[in-house]
Amino acid sequence: MTAIDNDHDDPARVNRFLVGLARGIAGALLFSIPMLMTMEMWFLGFYMDRERLLILLVVNLPLLLLLSHRIGFERTATWRESARDAIVAYGMGVAASALILFLFGVITIDMSPQEWVGMVAVQAVPASIGALLGRSQLSMKDDEDTDEEEDEPAVSSESGYVIELFMMAIGALFLSLNLAPTEEMILLAYKMTVWHALALMLLSILLMHGFVYALAFRGGHHLDADTPVWHAFIRFTIPGYVIALAVSLYALWTFGRLDDIAAAEAVLTIIVLGFPAAIGAAAARLVL
Repeated sequence: MTAIDNDHDDPARVNRFLVGLARGIAGALLFSIPMLMTMEMWFLGFYMDRERLLILLVVNLPLLLLLSHRIGFERTATWRESARDAIVAYGMGVAASALILFLFGVITIDMSPQEWVGMVAVQAVPASIGALLGRSQLSMKDDEDTDEEEDEPAVSSESGYVIELFMMAIGALFLSLNLAPTEEMILLAYKMTVWHALALMLLSILLMHGFVYALAFRGGHHLDADTPVWHAFIRFTIPGYVIALAVSLYALWTFGRLDDIAAAEAVLTIIVLGFPAAIGAAAARLVL
C-alpha cells in the first residue's frame, strides 16, 4: 500500500514542481522587465567593476537559498531541496535575461563574451529573485497549500523576527537594484537640501509603519490591544529603515554610484534610494 501511495505521490509532486517552474519563469519576467528595458543596466555589463559584480553574484546565492527555504517553487523539507530550487531559480534568471536581451537586440552575436556575460549576470540577479517570488505572487491558495502550512513546524519568536528582517532586506534589495544604476538617484540628491532629506527620511519611516500596521493591508501585522504603539515602531519600523539604508548603500556602491562624489552628496543619494527601498522592505512583509 505504501509503494502505491508513493507512486501516486511522485507524479503529483513532479507536477507541482513543474507548475512552480512555470510560475518561476513568469515571476522572473514580471519582476525583471523594468531592468531589462533600462539602458543603464545594459551599459553596466560593459563597464561595471568585475570584482563588485562577482560579489553581487556571490551574495545572491545565500539570499536565494534562504528565500527558497521560505518560498520556493514548492514546499521544501530540507536545505538540499531549497538549494536545488535556488540553483534552478538562478538558471531561470540567466535564461530569461539572455533571451529577452537577445530578442530586444541588446545582445548581438558580434559582441565579445565579456560584454554579454556581464549584461546577463547583472540582470540575472533580480530575475532569479523574481523567479522565487513568483510562487507567492502568482500562486493560488488551495487546500493542499493550507494543509502544508498547517504541517509546518512553529518557529520561535526570535527566529521569526530574524526571518522578517531578512525578508525586509530582500524587498529593499529588489527595488534598490532597479533604481540604483540610474542617473536620477544622483540628480535628485543634487537637487535636495538637508531639510528635504530629513523630510524624506520621516516620510519613508511613516510609510513603512503605515504599510504594515496603520493600514489594513493583507498580510499586515495587527497589534494586540495591550501592546504599546511604540513597540512595533521600535522593533520593526526603525530596524527596517536602517536595513533599507544599508541595502541602498550596498547597491549604490556595487554599481559605482558613490565613486568620486563628496560624502554629503553620497549620504543624500543613499537617503533618496532609501525611499523606494523602505517601501520595498515594508511591502515584502505583506506579500512574501
